[in-house]
Amino acid sequence: MPNIEILDQQTIDKIAAGEVIERPSSVVKELVENAIDARASAITVEIKEGGISFIRITDNGCGIEADQVSLAFLRHSTSKIRNVEDLLTVSSLGFRGEALSSIAAVSQVELITKTSSALSGTRYVIEGGTEKSSEEIGAPEGTTFLVRNLFYNTPARRKFLKTPQTEAGYIGDLLERLALSHPEISFKLIVNNQPKLHTSGNSNLKEVIYHIYGRDIAANLIEVQGENEWFSIRGFIGKPLISRGNRNFENYFINGRYIKSSLIAKSIEEAYQSFVMQHKYPFTVLHISINGTYLDVNVHPTKMELRFQNGEEVYQFLSNLLRESINQNELVYQVSLEKEREEKARQEREKKAHLTSSHKAPEPFEVKRLEAVKQAIRKDSPYEPKYEKTKDFVQKPSEIVEEEVTFASQIKLADVATTKIENKETETGEVPEIEQSRKLLDEASRKDHRIIGQLFDTYWLVEFEDHLYIIDQHAAHEKVLYERMLSSLGTKECTSQVIYPPILLTLNMQEESLLKKYMDYFQKFGYEMEHFGGKEYAVTSIPSNLFGVNGQELVIEILDSLADFHGKETPQMITEKIASMSCKGAVKGNQALSRVEIEALIGELLTLENPYHCPHGRPTIISMSKHELEKKFKRIL
Repeated sequence: MPNIEILDQQTIDKIAAGEVIERPSSVVKELVENAIDARASAITVEIKEGGISFIRITDNGCGIEADQVSLAFLRHSTSKIRNVEDLLTVSSLGFRGEALSSIAAVSQVELITKTSSALSGTRYVIEGGTEKSSEEIGAPEGTTFLVRNLFYNTPARRKFLKTPQTEAGYIGDLLERLALSHPEISFKLIVNNQPKLHTSGNSNLKEVIYHIYGRDIAANLIEVQGENEWFSIRGFIGKPLISRGNRNFENYFINGRYIKSSLIAKSIEEAYQSFVMQHKYPFTVLHISINGTYLDVNVHPTKMELRFQNGEEVYQFLSNLLRESINQNELVYQVSLEKEREEKARQEREKKAHLTSSHKAPEPFEVKRLEAVKQAIRKDSPYEPKYEKTKDFVQKPSEIVEEEVTFASQIKLADVATTKIENKETETGEVPEIEQSRKLLDEASRKDHRIIGQLFDTYWLVEFEDHLYIIDQHAAHEKVLYERMLSSLGTKECTSQVIYPPILLTLNMQEESLLKKYMDYFQKFGYEMEHFGGKEYAVTSIPSNLFGVNGQELVIEILDSLADFHGKETPQMITEKIASMSCKGAVKGNQALSRVEIEALIGELLTLENPYHCPHGRPTIISMSKHELEKKFKRIL
């Protein structure tokens, strides 16, 4: 066996850096979070070749004292905490003191920084963890980091990076989430000298959402706000019609930190369970503020995961808040007859208008700092930058010419790039308010509904004001049966129907443990079960109103849900599962109903709090405006 030896410091640093710095976006994340912790109000990120060869991050934060600069690059040196107890109340995004050391170990780093009290700034150069130079320099308040040639001394890591375009995409995604997490900060992203993102920093979260995701999403948002004694939640969630096929649009931030949490994700998705179809996920941008004593953020190298001390309270409060917010909005799907090519043309116009209108001149602090960086570069320095001059920000890449240019001239060039904002959008990106008509479900409105008739033995047509509403009789009946069952289960104990022969269930250890734990709940809802020997249990009775339902399938489905369940409201979850199975008795499509039957069905549907979706997330009602029909018949242009 080889002898055990202590690794040299350089090897230790490179191994440790690999845990923190995985790719260029990791560098950007750590340095931008440092800028946020430094109370910066404006942050600019510039990258070339996906950040592999060039990253420059400029902020107007508080800067670093001259005598602290070299210390900042030592491992585990930080200004954020002083002892282990501070981890319980940490409010900053960074706190381990590993980022600068890790970045410097695998790249060539140049730092220019100045505090408000200092007469001059400091320029510090470090390569591969070795200090190269440190000197005074004239600079404005704030910090600029220049990171070149990432992983130049660890080629094994570098070869695992993706293409520059892909790496730039990761950085763009990161900057978008940081902008959403801090709408009070102005963020700018420049990729290969082309501006890609610019937010105003005016604290308007909806405006940031508009800049990043566009008109269609910004026009279909529901504002959310709530708090209790432990935490507060604010932000926006999307209406079900803009749900997506993956969780990439679920954005949630804990104390300003973007994280991934299965608990939060499941809470959000439970709130939307009756509003979106299976395998569809909601759009959310939620800011959750929690006292640091209830969190453990020191559980992952990237700080993307955390633990909640009061996770069940967070789960239930968030889920209930979102569900209530959704129910307060009318969610009838609007059907548009606009031609596909016209829609694509409109989206292209919006894209161009947004791209050009976001190309603003560098902020004053950026001009000063970049001039300082330029003055700091020595002729023999390997860090001499070359700025790409452009005639216009929207020109073709082939027209770009490499040459040095003053930033004053860049300001003039940026001023040229202006355009009209189409579709009555404001230059700040504010989203026009949507005019609200009288709601279909208002008590006073119901007497004005007019049932026109049935279409294809499946859909019923209802006229109200200037809209045609189309109701799916199967989805509508499913919803009515579901709500009836919920009401029945919630107000009294269920009666049972004996089944013979009994259903035999073979359970694994986890399922058996869950069944024993929640047996009282199963009995309350009408189930009778007994141990049959070994791993088998016999189901001798099921709820009497579950006609035609596979009792074995339902029990297993409930046990599977209990295994993933985080909250305390177990009876509610079991109730919802049983109620959802009652939908199997709903009237089907291609089945003619009498006018009396459909009037009763529609009348009961429209009294529900949420009549817009069946329990499985399919829409029950869609609408088409008179305006859209008249456009189709060319009565209006």
